[in-house]
Amino acid sequence: MIQISTHISCDPLFENIEIENKLLPSQYKDYPYLIIKNFFSKEACEELAFLVQEDEKTKRKAKVKKEVITGIVQADIVEEYRKTNIYKLDTFYQNYYDEQFSKYKPIIEEYFTVALTLSTDVQVLEYKKGFFYVKHADDSSEIIDKDEQTIGFKVVAPQRKLSTVLFATSHVSNADERVQSFSGGELMFNYLYDKGGEAVKIKPEAGDMIIFPSNPYFSHEVLPVEEGYRLTLVQWHDAI
Repeated sequence: MIQISTHISCDPLFENIEIENKLLPSQYKDYPYLIIKNFFSKEACEELAFLVQEDEKTKRKAKVKKEVITGIVQADIVEEYRKTNIYKLDTFYQNYYDEQFSKYKPIIEEYFTVALTLSTDVQVLEYKKGFFYVKHADDSSEIIDKDEQTIGFKVVAPQRKLSTVLFATSHVSNADERVQSFSGGELMFNYLYDKGGEAVKIKPEAGDMIIFPSNPYFSHEVLPVEEGYRLTLVQWHDAI
């Protein structure tokens, strides 16, 4: 294992693979990612989740890119890799989000020693029972060989330096959709491990935002939602 922060190590795979975007926070930080509590208030999360559940008109299925060793990139609606619904954030919540992000921006920049520049539009991602997203890196396509072994990564979105995920519903052991929670559906970092050697899984409360580099060290997946309703606001950020 490669120690990348006080409590987290990464897979030794990265000793032999060249990574173009090597952005990592100081190894003296407790964690290589940042979690901001109460980025949205609990009340705002509840109201947003209610509004999204009521809105079926702007929904569209998500697209995913997959690259194989032949170098062919395919973008399509492939539910084998990703099953989620995407919504657009309305003006009121967009303004609220922007205000909150401006407040926390200096904290994020200090943590990762960067200056944030441009950001993408916010995607509102809805995961119902059985929905998931397989392992992927936000800035790269994973290259695998004929034996299904990872042999490298190709950058396909170089403008993505940091990823942010705001959770509008909470992870609980036994979910009840009526109270806007979910079980299963953890955000799992495939190449990051805790001191016990277990893959890092994020089990958030509504209002939590996690910020992490978009590079392959932070390849991640959304495990299948077992029960309930998982709602997140996702955005990617360029930085210098």
